[in-house]
Amino acid sequence: MSEHAEVLRSHRPWILFACMLAMFMAAIEVTIVATAMPTIIADLGGFAQFGWVFSIYLLTQAVSVPLYGRLADIWGRKRLFFVGVSLFLFGSVLCGFAHTMTWLILFRAFQGLGAGAIMPLTTTIVADIYSPRERATVQGWLSSVWGVAAIIGPLSGAWLVQHFSWAVIFWVNVPIGLISMLLLARFLPARPVSAAGALNITGSCWLMISVTALLVALLQAEALGYWLLPFLLLAGVAGWRLKRHEQQTAAPLFPLALWRSRLIVAGNAGNLIIGATMMGISAFLPTWIQGITGGTPLQAGSALAMMSIGWPIANTLSGRLMLVTSYRFTAQLGALLLIAGSALLLLLHAESSVLQAGFTAFVIGTGMGMTSTTFLVSVQNHAQYEIRGICTASIMFSRMLGSALGTALMGAVLNINLAQRLPQAEDPMQKIMSPESREALPVAELQLWTTQIAASLHWVFIVALLIALLTVWIAWLMPRQRPEME
Repeated sequence: MSEHAEVLRSHRPWILFACMLAMFMAAIEVTIVATAMPTIIADLGGFAQFGWVFSIYLLTQAVSVPLYGRLADIWGRKRLFFVGVSLFLFGSVLCGFAHTMTWLILFRAFQGLGAGAIMPLTTTIVADIYSPRERATVQGWLSSVWGVAAIIGPLSGAWLVQHFSWAVIFWVNVPIGLISMLLLARFLPARPVSAAGALNITGSCWLMISVTALLVALLQAEALGYWLLPFLLLAGVAGWRLKRHEQQTAAPLFPLALWRSRLIVAGNAGNLIIGATMMGISAFLPTWIQGITGGTPLQAGSALAMMSIGWPIANTLSGRLMLVTSYRFTAQLGALLLIAGSALLLLLHAESSVLQAGFTAFVIGTGMGMTSTTFLVSVQNHAQYEIRGICTASIMFSRMLGSALGTALMGAVLNINLAQRLPQAEDPMQKIMSPESREALPVAELQLWTTQIAASLHWVFIVALLIALLTVWIAWLMPRQRPEME
């Protein structure tokens, strides 16, 4: 029997609130730390290690997501949720006590290990306690937490580092996490542990090796140079060994039902595409505003925030739309919005206003919100309780992997174009992004660089559009039916 039948209806709002608190805690961590990083670097030094503060968090989170998903199906959601949040809070407390950048990176790894449990388990718990028809709406509310976190994170981060020590931005997680755990301890019933369940240790090791090597190669491609090839080779070999092991073991890490279901495969493919497309705007729209139009970081952040506003609005609307139309119609509408927004990126020019860039980001955000919610809800409704945890985790993992792939691909497209268009220029992106260096450039040279960098970024946007076009095909694979009635 599914857990939503075991939970009193009066308890469900408290469980949902606890899950939203936990998701808010993990979501705000990215934006609040980014705002505080200049202050942290001024105190700890180690600017050369700046990227690893974010990369290690993403790496340990991505590696652990599938493991938590599988363990949640074996040992129960409640137990694994407490393990994940405890790790996250432990890492948060330690981050505040870091006295060097190296120690901060190490403690951020603990945070990432905990965050790997929070994202898939909160959505799985909510799917367990609500009926298939209710999930379409409730998952939209849960996803709206990201939009709120994207707005509150930078503002609260700036206020905290101005009035308190930067350590406080990590310590504010503690009361939020404790309240979330207390609510779930009180209101969420524990599922009996299945004696037959067992974790596939060998498969888990091959998965961790493959994913770690791949993400390190993608996230640190420019720094690795020729060392990139050994990492990619290791990822490929470990992935092949994982596939062979999964085919032969009696208890596969990824149940065969995941690969046999066209809907689940389509949901994962859709989130892979969403993650890759997202980087076309998240990483390169601020670059366009600051580098091409000469805008300020605040203007770039304001334009990008429109994506975070459009995403939760579309999440909520897509839940209601699914109830009156179908999974396929809602996913196709989201795909068209995503494509339209990606096409609008190509209309940007040197005189484009921040308002135009913000509207473009908003359209892309609505497309992402509508498609991602549809893919997630359809997979959760299709999956049996026994594999719902790993199915939900696979959705989250696919989006993370897509983001890493998108960043690497579009970054390579930009670098290749810059090398061809400005072969004599030394690090033109950094010089044009810095107000001091920009003002020091002769007018003719600045105009030439701006034109060539704009053309290079347009090729990045073309790649984002081509990737977004694939969502139409993925959306067509969705079933032409509404969320089921109970």
